[in-house]
Amino acid sequence: MSMSFTYPWFLYGLLALAIPVIIHLFELRRPKRVFFSNTSFIQEIKLVTARQQKIKHLLVLLARLGFVLFLVLMFCQPFLPAPQQSRSKDIVKVLVDTSPSMQVQAKEEQTAFDKAVEEARGLTSAYPASTYFELLDKPHQKLTGKAYQAMVEQLGVSGHSTSLIKSASRLFANDRKEQAQVYLFSDFQKNDFSPQLLATLDTTQQVFLVPTADEVGKNVYVDSVTLDDAFVRADADIVIRIRLRNGGNVDANNCQVKLFIGERQAAAFQASVKAGRNSISVVRTRLHSRELQKCRVEVDDFPVTFDNTYYFTLQPAPKIKIEELAANSAVTQQLYANEPLFDYTLSKPYGVNYSTLGTANLIVLQEVPRMEATLRENLRQAVQKGATLVIVPPSELAARQSYNAFFHDLGLTPIQWESIPTGKPVLRDLAAPSLQNPFFKDVFAQQSRPTVMPKAAPVLRWSRSGTEVLQMRDGEGYLAGFPSGEGMVYLFSAPLSGGYSDFANQALFVPVMYRLAIQSYRNNQQPAYRLDEHTIALTLEGKGSGAERVFKLKKDSLTFIPAQREKAGELSFDVPSSMQTPGFYQLSRNGQPITTLAFNFDKRESDLAHYSTQELRAMIGPDRPNVRVYDANAGESVAAQYKAERVGTPLWRYCLGLALACLLAEVLLLRFGKKREPALRTPIATAA
Repeated sequence: MSMSFTYPWFLYGLLALAIPVIIHLFELRRPKRVFFSNTSFIQEIKLVTARQQKIKHLLVLLARLGFVLFLVLMFCQPFLPAPQQSRSKDIVKVLVDTSPSMQVQAKEEQTAFDKAVEEARGLTSAYPASTYFELLDKPHQKLTGKAYQAMVEQLGVSGHSTSLIKSASRLFANDRKEQAQVYLFSDFQKNDFSPQLLATLDTTQQVFLVPTADEVGKNVYVDSVTLDDAFVRADADIVIRIRLRNGGNVDANNCQVKLFIGERQAAAFQASVKAGRNSISVVRTRLHSRELQKCRVEVDDFPVTFDNTYYFTLQPAPKIKIEELAANSAVTQQLYANEPLFDYTLSKPYGVNYSTLGTANLIVLQEVPRMEATLRENLRQAVQKGATLVIVPPSELAARQSYNAFFHDLGLTPIQWESIPTGKPVLRDLAAPSLQNPFFKDVFAQQSRPTVMPKAAPVLRWSRSGTEVLQMRDGEGYLAGFPSGEGMVYLFSAPLSGGYSDFANQALFVPVMYRLAIQSYRNNQQPAYRLDEHTIALTLEGKGSGAERVFKLKKDSLTFIPAQREKAGELSFDVPSSMQTPGFYQLSRNGQPITTLAFNFDKRESDLAHYSTQELRAMIGPDRPNVRVYDANAGESVAAQYKAERVGTPLWRYCLGLALACLLAEVLLLRFGKKREPALRTPIATAA
């Protein structure tokens, strides 16, 4: 194997070999003084001294020549060419994974991200100075070695980072045009990196995978926080279900968990979670204020700490707006009007305030004899926007045509009318409600049902809707829910008056109507959001003033102005990519606070299962020689591994060592190579 030079023009420095030769020649011609005690020894002294001096001078000359030779070779940077030569590239593309999972500690008290930054920064030593580098964060921007290193140092972990597979796919697609070498520094999570990505590579693309993660261990994090009842009330018990998950491969025992509501610690408990499994803990607490509460769950888990805190908000529900339309007195008036949770309004069907109708949570249409076109359209629009509509049908024959048109507008399944009885309506028993029906969750105390069931004479019938609330004993529906747009339509099969039903007089009436009102409340603000979500939609209360309405997100001293769209009281905004840290962000409009939103890392980042170096190499196999895997934790830098494999074995260190050895040999020869001469009392003669 022949030796090559990185900088062969330094070989001109070999001309310096003439310097020690010239010094050697002048050294031989310099006269020397020799002392002797007897003239008979002159010839012997000359012979012995000349022989010794000649050997010493030759050794010193060789040491000096060796020092100059190896010093020149060191600057030439010789190397043994690698068996697998890499084509010369003008540009190198680098992708450093900045996802939160990269904060997991690797070896030598370094995180996987710090290790990736260190290795990515060192790539410049493996390429000529003329090579340009390109970071995925700065696409189509060619950087010199120093500019690239400075840019790498500025990288940071972001909760808004794009998934590895999407970033790599985009990088590989662009690389096909430029044929650049591509480096991927990541932990290669199994839920993010797909082996199918490698199948899309062209055989001419040179890709280097660099896993920086180490062994997983345990990692307990909050998977989700849910409420048993979305209708949160102040000074009332609320049940919070905290779902924990262990994203590691080691069981976690007696992990300390704390729940904070505001700055008050509401609960503390211990949980044991097996590797890769879930654990649900139930906490019962209360909110002592009607204001929005900033809540968090803290998990005492080490050494993985980036996901130890889960942020969420709890907002006590405001009064539920109920609009009831009835031609006569409504049987639900006393029920809703006397409850402080409800903002109840009763109107005649011909004197409706359509502006308030559009803002109602629950609309009760009770036995209205005729549905005018304007009323039908306003009700349809309210349901499409998310309102809940309860329809109690009338018994009059004249009302059926307008109701059929209304059912069609709402997109309900074919509704059929029963024939009008000639005499008194025949009442039939209702079946007992199912305890497994989510509608009746926590309605009946101690899992008991009413002993006396209502009776009714239906005037409507329909096919199965899938959301039956109450049924007759013969299986026909009495109260059923039908989705329509963003809202819900609940339809009774019989009037509540006129002898068609005694439902309003039975014990089941109050909890059912109460439940219908509670379920009509919808708060589209979620308790928590992810930093990598694209768009968030919120319903705005009230109408803003002024032509300019700018919404901002603020956290501590940081302020973000997202891309935003506002239409019909709905705000949609994109989560800014510069929002990188979890926590609470205040949403304001023109400086006026609107609400507070909680943001967390994507929970997939907490699942630490990743592909090891051996798994990646097995995944690649022998059929993809253009894809290589470098182990960042192997004790040798990625740049050194690349040079040994693609550039060659550098020999300059050996040249430096030999040069220093020659210099040391010269010093030793000059120090200990002098002839030891006996001290003479009186010199007799001198020979030159």
